Amino acid sequence: MFSPATRKPHLASPQRGKENKEKGHDESPSTPLPLPLPLPLPSIPNRPLTGTPAPWSSRLSVLARIPTGKKADKSDDSNQIQPVFVGDFPHIVRNAQSNLLQKNFTDSTAIAGGMDKGTSLAWMVCGSELFIWSYLSASVSKDCIVLEVPLAVIGNNDLHSEPLFSNHLMVCMVRWDIPSSTSCNIMLEQSSSTGVILFNQTTQVVAYWHDIYSERGRIPIISFPALNNNDGGSSDDRTNAVNRNHKDGCIGHEHSSEKKFNSIIADAVPDSPYECIAIACQSYGALWLFRFKPTEIHRRQLSEVLFGSTSTRHSQSDKGYARSLIWQSKHSFAEKSDRNFLLLTNREIQCWNIMLAPNLEVTKLWAHEIVGNDGDLGIKKDLAGQKHIWLLDMQTDDHGRDLSILVATFCKDRVSSSSYTQYSLLTMQYNPGQHFSSKHNGSKSERFLEKKAPLQVIIPKARVEDEDFLFAMRLRIGGKPSGSAIVLSGDGTATVTNYWRGSTRLYQFDLPWDAGKVLDASVFPSAEDNEEGAWIVLTERAGFWAIHEKAVLLGGVEPPERSLSRKGSSNEGVAEEEKRSQAFGGNVVPRRASSEAWSGGGRQRAAFSGIAQRTALDEEVEALLGRLFHDFVLSSAVDGVFEKLQMKGAFEKEGETNVFVRMSKSIVDTLAKHWTTTRGSDFVASAVVSSLLLDKQQKHQKYLQFLALSKCHAELYSKQRIALLTILENGEKLSGMIQLRELQNVLSQQRLGTANSSSSQSYIHTAGSLWSLIQLVGEKARRNTVLLMDRDNAEVFYSKVSDIEEFFYCLSHYLQYIINGESSFFIRMEQAFELANACTLLIQSAMRYRDEHKNWYPSPEGLTPWNSQPVVRSGLWSIAAFIMQLLKESGEVDISGKSKLWSQFQGLTATLLDAYTGSISAKIERGEERKGLLEEYCRRREELLGSMYEFAKRIVEAKYQESCKGVDDNETKESIYREVTSPILLIAKQHEGYQTLWHICYDLGDTELLRNLMHVGPHGGFSYYVFQQLIKNQQYAKLLRLGEEFLDELANFLKDHKDLRWLHEIFLSQFSSASETLHALSLFGGDDSALVSKENFDLTEVKRLPSLAERRRLLNVSKISAMAGKDVGFEMKIARIEADLQILKLQEEIVAYFVNIGEEDISKPLTPTELIDMCLRGGRDISLKVFDVFAWTSASFRRSNVSTLEECWMNAANQDDWLSICQASTVEGWSEEVLLEALRETVLFNASSRCYGSGADMMYDGSFEEILPLRKEHVQLSSLTLHSTSSSSVEEILMKHKDFPDAGKLMLTAVFMGKEGSNVVAVAEEADIIHDDT
Repeated sequence: MFSPATRKPHLASPQRGKENKEKGHDESPSTPLPLPLPLPLPSIPNRPLTGTPAPWSSRLSVLARIPTGKKADKSDDSNQIQPVFVGDFPHIVRNAQSNLLQKNFTDSTAIAGGMDKGTSLAWMVCGSELFIWSYLSASVSKDCIVLEVPLAVIGNNDLHSEPLFSNHLMVCMVRWDIPSSTSCNIMLEQSSSTGVILFNQTTQVVAYWHDIYSERGRIPIISFPALNNNDGGSSDDRTNAVNRNHKDGCIGHEHSSEKKFNSIIADAVPDSPYECIAIACQSYGALWLFRFKPTEIHRRQLSEVLFGSTSTRHSQSDKGYARSLIWQSKHSFAEKSDRNFLLLTNREIQCWNIMLAPNLEVTKLWAHEIVGNDGDLGIKKDLAGQKHIWLLDMQTDDHGRDLSILVATFCKDRVSSSSYTQYSLLTMQYNPGQHFSSKHNGSKSERFLEKKAPLQVIIPKARVEDEDFLFAMRLRIGGKPSGSAIVLSGDGTATVTNYWRGSTRLYQFDLPWDAGKVLDASVFPSAEDNEEGAWIVLTERAGFWAIHEKAVLLGGVEPPERSLSRKGSSNEGVAEEEKRSQAFGGNVVPRRASSEAWSGGGRQRAAFSGIAQRTALDEEVEALLGRLFHDFVLSSAVDGVFEKLQMKGAFEKEGETNVFVRMSKSIVDTLAKHWTTTRGSDFVASAVVSSLLLDKQQKHQKYLQFLALSKCHAELYSKQRIALLTILENGEKLSGMIQLRELQNVLSQQRLGTANSSSSQSYIHTAGSLWSLIQLVGEKARRNTVLLMDRDNAEVFYSKVSDIEEFFYCLSHYLQYIINGESSFFIRMEQAFELANACTLLIQSAMRYRDEHKNWYPSPEGLTPWNSQPVVRSGLWSIAAFIMQLLKESGEVDISGKSKLWSQFQGLTATLLDAYTGSISAKIERGEERKGLLEEYCRRREELLGSMYEFAKRIVEAKYQESCKGVDDNETKESIYREVTSPILLIAKQHEGYQTLWHICYDLGDTELLRNLMHVGPHGGFSYYVFQQLIKNQQYAKLLRLGEEFLDELANFLKDHKDLRWLHEIFLSQFSSASETLHALSLFGGDDSALVSKENFDLTEVKRLPSLAERRRLLNVSKISAMAGKDVGFEMKIARIEADLQILKLQEEIVAYFVNIGEEDISKPLTPTELIDMCLRGGRDISLKVFDVFAWTSASFRRSNVSTLEECWMNAANQDDWLSICQASTVEGWSEEVLLEALRETVLFNASSRCYGSGADMMYDGSFEEILPLRKEHVQLSSLTLHSTSSSSVEEILMKHKDFPDAGKLMLTAVFMGKEGSNVVAVAEEADIIHDDT
């Protein structure tokens, strides 16, 4: 199916089937091995008919880049679909392969290999040696571990006489240290303790190395199958002897294919050092459980026969019963005491549970049928044309949510009667409504899985293969593009399948030379969490190759179909394909699904037309600009450049898509081809890096000259500011990168000078936190850009200049991995200093470039520079926060040892705060929301300056103690203090760090310095902060004295501090304003005053409520101030103040009455309404006070509360027993004098006298007569109209009293007498008349 060059016969020969049975299948999903197939002799030397390889050269990446004649003529897209060389084999592996060739072991069965995703380790067996190394590094690994494989495991004692069968070996790796789930841990940390299990599929011999990273752990222990276990019975075998003769316990090559291990999985046992378990399945269905310990191996068959009957288990139809084993989800294991694994059989998926403690117990949880009559469960069998269905392999995603199953279906065309095989991919997911535990035994009626998507057909019609070929296929998932999968076939090919926009596309990995077979495929760990990585392929002879996402998308082809299809012949398909290729416009070079894909040919299918590509015009403009710039470099000619570029539309796009920006980026990001010849520490130590960076800087400067002389700069300056800024920022970044490189050189020289003679040159150049960060940034770029995977991390870092923000991104996210928290305090301090110094020098160098080229820059309004971007700020803050924590720790390092770090911290703080101000300014100019950013800036500013100042005081104290030696000398201490705090003072002054400025001035007691600094900042700035601190410390005298120099500032500040504002206003001779302020203060906490205009005063800032006595004093001072000011209308102001004084006095009297009767004291001013309510609730003693309250309120209040006033008159009438007075005067025969004397004692008399009589003049703003006349006949028509719903006079109010019919004459006599005084007779006569009328 997936073989590239030579096709196999439709039905395999018996000879091949026999050989297959002898040599076995491919192995477990984690470590596949190719199926040995007989290979015809190649007609072309060194070019096998299968596989994908390369010349026997130690520098494959260089040779792979040498363009041939045809390749040089292709477009850039033709290179985008090619695999990318990642890394070669270690030299020791190359030597072992060469030794096998010299010994004439040319059969591919002598070499086996694979990759383990969990540990990122690759392995290869050559002869009797097992090689293990990390495949993540681009450089050829020097840390390759070599394990001697006992010959008993290989199955041959004589290495020189009989062929080896290494491809029958399967390897499982177990990582003892639990890895972190973050991407940084994957990039930075390698496993420091790993166990290795080696299985012989055929002989079932097992070898175990419990820790390959320790000398003691490299001694293997071997386990042999029991001799009496030929029929699959259970056994418990323990073998410790390494040198045991394998002939005593090994059956050799006479094992039947049904008893071979075809899938094995392993995992560590928690809380048991170097102890792990493994599950192996045999083709006919037996499951084996292994338990590995450093000293012994236990093996046990889980049951006699798990599947089917004894009579049928060895039949040909059941030999492929158990297909694949996988863990359900290794991410959910951690410290759990049980494990779940899935077993793929020929018709279903089974879930099993292993309890690790106290004893190993295996239980079947559930089974889900895949091949059955219900298509909703999986694949419906017995459809028209289907003859047989094979479930070949199964894989789960990293999160354990989805299952992918590779399916092959043997079909027969009903029209032509031809047979073919259809390959499909079935994706299942767990039923969200289904929950089960380790003790759950699911019934057949339960559905644990459901289809996530319809069955995806990979190849609709392919050639018919035998079962051995099908069962050798393996599936891999999890790479880019998202949702893609790789199918590894037994003949050594790898094919990527990707479902996109309703159709399936295939990409076959292939190289134009002999690379041998594809041994395994995996996923390159992504630099970002929760993202897929690129596919990585391990070849037999050519090392590691990556298939990047764009290669799959651009180079994918439609699945090929046979000419026997009802859709027509292959020639017709080619014609349709050519039409689509022409319609696509030629932007994407299509790729064939055969090994001739790179050598041209007409039968090519178009790739996805929906992929975003640069237009042909963009390519043309970019080529034109490059050619014009090249001509300028050679001849300095710029004639017609601007017109040519303008005509092509070079100035139409803005930002990163601008052609001038792309040209600038290509200059600073250029990868020098000869850099690949230097690797690792040699690359870092070489001077070529600095030289190439300087060459880039010179070329970029030449490019700027080209833009200026050709008038392109002027056009960008006026119309495309973002593009021009990006170009110049590339120059800034390049300058910073050069400075960073020089710093790395200096650090290397320093380590060289202090290193011991035994220190290696490599360690000197690659030690330190800066080097770790450089490696991390380069590794992240390699992971994200597959085309860089064959480059060294440092090479990538120093080349990707325009992406220097990644330096700060990694610093922000992965600082805890760069600086190990378990290291000593001194080491952490040195590492933090190194990183802070690097950040500061990098940005300072960029800023110097900006200052030197300031005339080149566009107008900065609204533009955010790169050093002010959030990612840069976040990185700077991370290292700054770490340094603050170090400065707070006591540690074993004294103050003098921390002073160097503290000095570096100052520069880092200034750099970070400058970044914030740049970002805030840009937001203000663009009119964007900035509140959150401002709050973050202020919070971090105070934290940084505060930490810096606190440590500065410790330094001052240490220096003072050292210099004075116990003798007090304040002048010396002040001098030291000023010297140490001077840089902090500058930073705080620049960034308005008022708290730090205040502390410095306050601790120094320097008033002159304080007055000088009070001019810092806009809108009062630092002066406002000083005023606040003085008020907080209750230093009011100092505050007012500062008002002598800062008149306006203090006046504006005291607008929010009324309790102090009047003092400053009196100092400024603003007496009227002081009177208004005092008046407002006296009534604060109260309500409507008759005197205060609320619109002019915001009283919310007054913190303390004054007492009533203090309020009276404030009103008296306000009265004096009003008299002193003598403004127009000051008499009215005085009257208002006097009225409020009277109300305060009334409140004291009313409150005193209620205090005497047990109610609480009230010190705040009460509203007139509240005072009236209190009087109405009180007794006779305060019933008259209510009229005083009305008298001293405003006319508007009285007018709006006429009904309340009427209620007060009725309350006054109720205070006396008028019927008793009337009866006593009649019975006792009172004289007129006695009667009038009794009436003078009534409340009505006194109320009338207060409102209308002798006391009527003692009121504010009008009279009672205007609101409520005493007599009925005095009511005017207008008053009647205005108050039509209320009584219009006191007389009419009294007429409504319940006692008026009997004592109305006396009541009216009392009120009229109160107004008229001694004219009692006239009053009585009038009262009599009124009484008669009633």
